[in-house]
Amino acid sequence: MIQLPKQLLVKASLLVAALAASTSTIHAQQLGWEGSTGVFVTPLAYTAATPEHKFAPPTVSYHFLHAGDTIGIFNQTSITSGFSNRVEFGYTRTEHAAGNNPTLSPLWTDGFNTFHGKGTLIRENAYKTKWMPQISTGFTIRSQVKNVGGVLNNKSTTNGDIYLVASKTITQIKPIPVLITGGIRGSNAQLFGLAGNAPDWGALGFGSVAFVLKGPAKSTIILAAEASQQPNKIAGLAGATMPTTMVYAARVLPSSKLRLNVDFGMLQGPGRIAPGVDLGARARPAFAVSYKF
Repeated sequence: MIQLPKQLLVKASLLVAALAASTSTIHAQQLGWEGSTGVFVTPLAYTAATPEHKFAPPTVSYHFLHAGDTIGIFNQTSITSGFSNRVEFGYTRTEHAAGNNPTLSPLWTDGFNTFHGKGTLIRENAYKTKWMPQISTGFTIRSQVKNVGGVLNNKSTTNGDIYLVASKTITQIKPIPVLITGGIRGSNAQLFGLAGNAPDWGALGFGSVAFVLKGPAKSTIILAAEASQQPNKIAGLAGATMPTTMVYAARVLPSSKLRLNVDFGMLQGPGRIAPGVDLGARARPAFAVSYKF
């Protein structure tokens, strides 16, 4: 439920990363849900892989989420590029197909835009250490968001995130490399904009862990779990509360020579958020594919 330096990949996938012949290959094409290098819904500190002092050819991705009969189906397309192995930026378009709940489904509309950027503050293993994680900061801006509160108030809204994230690939654990990520974000978005806005800005935690396995025919398989805390309240929906979002994902890199990965995820999203209000988004399937030019 994705691009990276020399480490590993876990994007999100879904998100997730892998080690086939080299960790740099693994980090090469991992776009997450909103287009940044990451797992399925949470970002990694790694940025789009590119030569020093040069721009990267773009990576494109497609994400699919069936959020249930109430919320409906989401299709997302993203394009992301980077510069000098330290900066990345991109755009995502979210399209939505309505659910069939006559009372709640009309709270979701056609779709919205997402712009993102990320920059490295400290590179992994900097200062001649083996323990230093990569540390980056980034932002996400969503426009034309009209879900839930926007529908109730008949207006399009804008929301966003700013975040600080650290990622570390641990290769000393043989024979399975492990990628651990943790971060904090400030956000006024509810469920990454899929549930509209939160009433106020708040500080939220997120993190992920991924295990990199060798698959058949020189493929790489990455198994990951991630969590992203959501604002407690939903703008326009008094009395509703939103749980932490969990995703369990698997990323498959068919070959170290093929600049493509496929992600499969299971979203543990919102279910019963208020008395008599069940969004039915627990254990929902997701799928993604990314390709680096």
